Amino acid sequence: MSRRGETAGAARPTAAELLAAADRTVPDVIAPGLLVLFCGINPGLYSAATGHHFARPGNRFWPTLHAAGFTDRRLAPAEERELLALGYGITNVVSRASAAADDLTSEELARGARRLTAKVRRYHPRVLAVLGVGAYRTAFGRPRAGLGVQPERIGETSVWVLPNPSGLNANYRPSELAALYRELRLSVTAR
Repeated sequence: MSRRGETAGAARPTAAELLAAADRTVPDVIAPGLLVLFCGINPGLYSAATGHHFARPGNRFWPTLHAAGFTDRRLAPAEERELLALGYGITNVVSRASAAADDLTSEELARGARRLTAKVRRYHPRVLAVLGVGAYRTAFGRPRAGLGVQPERIGETSVWVLPNPSGLNANYRPSELAALYRELRLSVTAR
């Protein structure tokens, strides 16, 4: 099986494959009318090398989705398209892969926010959930934004900011991440 279709237990990308993944993109998992469109900052090299969102083994996105009740089991990154049937999707503020989100410029984030806004207006998800408060503040020019629902909307789409699930973000324990993501899920299912 190719790396793009790898499953749990498949070979990890080599160092050379990771380096070669710089500036690649990972296709959106998106459809019109989703309940929640989760929005990462940008793909990491591991995700770009495998072709799947939040693919690095230490990333806590997939376990957090399950713990928060979005999925009935922990999905593997290669199963990301199963989210569509549940009403969820994935995109990024900036589409190009990099070794770290810190590699992105403020200008790139602002351009990404404009593209993301156009995408949200096209697909009309109920909620856009941006995963990373610092990136949200910079991209959308909201330096005082905090976690949770934001006062701004994009058309009819409400905007939430949640912590970045990267394993590098040690500010939140897994149980805290799950609680914050669960708050969003309960908000969406209460409508």
